[in-house]
Amino acid sequence: MILFFGPAGAGKSVQGQILSARMGWRWLSAGQLLRDTHDAELLRIMHEGTMVPHERIVEIIGRAIKNSTDVDKIILDGFPRQLEQAQWLVESQPDHGQSIGLVVILEVPREELLKRLAIRGRADDTPEVIDNRLNQYRQEIYPILTYLTDQNIPVAHIDGSGTVGEVHDRIVAELTSRSLAA
Repeated sequence: MILFFGPAGAGKSVQGQILSARMGWRWLSAGQLLRDTHDAELLRIMHEGTMVPHERIVEIIGRAIKNSTDVDKIILDGFPRQLEQAQWLVESQPDHGQSIGLVVILEVPREELLKRLAIRGRADDTPEVIDNRLNQYRQEIYPILTYLTDQNIPVAHIDGSGTVGEVHDRIVAELTSRSLAA
């Protein structure tokens, strides 16, 4: 498994989808998997911006991972978002037959994120809201990264600025240097 981390606008989904198409791997987006359940309660929780309960998200992610035995690697986008989820993911690796090969963190400067999110055009993508999301992201990711590092899972900080192709090339170079991609 390759885990993608980065704040909103960093390009996790785009990069995950390109990598998936190029390598024949499976891209699993936690947000997309949750939306695809068409579960009214989960959709309401997501719309309110609150966290989906741990039991529900690991049930959905776990099922998606187990249904991905036909591919060499899985790219997880947007999961884990909490320390408890990271612990579950690490502890359940043997059950899924997939180990975590690398954590990719897309690093993008705030000003670049503001530009990207302005293009996206959502009404709630104001600088204040974006700053709140960045702060929340940092609060969520630091305990997760500490835990994953303590579990000897490699972490790569990738410069996420530049063109989609430039960022993709950096990711592939990192994966290749770690013998995770050919």
